[in-house]
Amino acid sequence: MPNPDRVRLLFYNASLSSDHWKPVKFIIDNIFLILVAISSGAALIWRNAPRVGGKVTPLQATQILNQGKSLVLDVRGADEFAAGHIRDAKNIPLKELPGRLPELEKFKTRPVVVVCNKGLQSSKATSQLKKAGFAEVNSLLGELDAWRAKGLPTIK
Repeated sequence: MPNPDRVRLLFYNASLSSDHWKPVKFIIDNIFLILVAISSGAALIWRNAPRVGGKVTPLQATQILNQGKSLVLDVRGADEFAAGHIRDAKNIPLKELPGRLPELEKFKTRPVVVVCNKGLQSSKATSQLKKAGFAEVNSLLGELDAWRAKGLPTIK
């Protein structure tokens, strides 16, 4: 009498056609191209994925500010703020931001543009504001230097 396991195995293999392995053969033959396509797609998604606290150019920032009911939050120190800042900007140094969030409560649903000198402080501030529930928070790309380079006004 034949072994029942062998009979079952033969029966299973007999039902498979040669077309069954074509997709697997295609993947094996084209693995390099498939990996390139997957990695380039992942790079595009990663590059364009929304970040916590996006970045806006000076032009985009002026468009946001011209729409009204928005806030420019300058997170530099008081002495740097006094040396020159964007008109109507509110100065809250980054160190004081967690304790002064209630002052910004009315801007939770409005656009907020965060400004500093080098970008590190504004990135930290946008992250803190997002965690606090602010809907639309952006950091100024190129910071105050880019703002001035575009000939946009600052006041003292």
